[in-house]
Amino acid sequence: MNGGLSCDGESVALTAATQPSIEELVLGALPGLPPIALHWPYLGYENGPDGSADSFIEWFHRAARGELDRFLLIVEGSVPDETNKAEGYWSGFGNDPGTSQPITATEWLDRLAPRANAVVAVGTCAAYGGVHAMAGNPTGAAGVPDHLGWDWRSKDGLPIVCVPGCPTHPDNLSETILYLLHQMSGQAPMIPLDESLRPRWLFEATVHSGCDRASYYDQSDFALGFGTSSCLVKMGCWGQVVRCNVAKRGWVNGVGGCPNVGGICIGCTMPGFPDKFMPFMEDPVAGAAPATAADYAPVVRTLRGFTLRIAGRAAAP
Repeated sequence: MNGGLSCDGESVALTAATQPSIEELVLGALPGLPPIALHWPYLGYENGPDGSADSFIEWFHRAARGELDRFLLIVEGSVPDETNKAEGYWSGFGNDPGTSQPITATEWLDRLAPRANAVVAVGTCAAYGGVHAMAGNPTGAAGVPDHLGWDWRSKDGLPIVCVPGCPTHPDNLSETILYLLHQMSGQAPMIPLDESLRPRWLFEATVHSGCDRASYYDQSDFALGFGTSSCLVKMGCWGQVVRCNVAKRGWVNGVGGCPNVGGICIGCTMPGFPDKFMPFMEDPVAGAAPATAADYAPVVRTLRGFTLRIAGRAAAP
């Protein structure tokens, strides 16, 4: 469901997933996968208007009426507050057959979540509110856990699963979907989540720990401009404190990742993004250079120089 406040970035990202790909999931190309019917505005086979024999939205009505046996509800986009204004609505998704009036994305979530076997909030907007929940926004936008409750459980007893990112990493999303499909079919244990409801194995390490530039940090070799391979902390990189695997995993097929290609980490997988991580492009307090760097960095560089020279010598015949 991408009818909430969203840029559709997660839908676009999922088309780039390779580990596994959306095709492998839908076609059952992986061992143990249950048969899957996909109802997604981007790739849905049904594309007719409401009430037609080929109606796309009818599957959502059926789910809301309890006519689907088992389904995984994937929510893209933040949840607006539809009670904070006298008239109108912020975001809708199809019409109510009884009244012909638009059904808000918030109402869809309230209708579908209690009947879903699992709920996944994809992207930082759906997970934590994201850009639409910035200070001063008029929509009252929030993440799915803020709307349903952080202790909410599906009818199968699963907590909300958040796969944040702006957009979310393609393979992080497809891998999470794969895990939940196996769990829903009884082939996997309860999905391990951290305190922010993120899959623990995907978000337990920081960007810094997997960054190609991390070795420059302890040598105090900091970039003062773009176009170098040095550590970007003085350019505003938050990688030391942000939990995200993009630097280690790459972006598509293992290639890319924000700091690996010269971009700073702006904290997009974290609750409170973007407000807590602004202003961008300035020294972040949490990511500042170590206070003792001037003392130990020259020693580290010198010792590594000795090691490199010794290790690089040809062995004696």
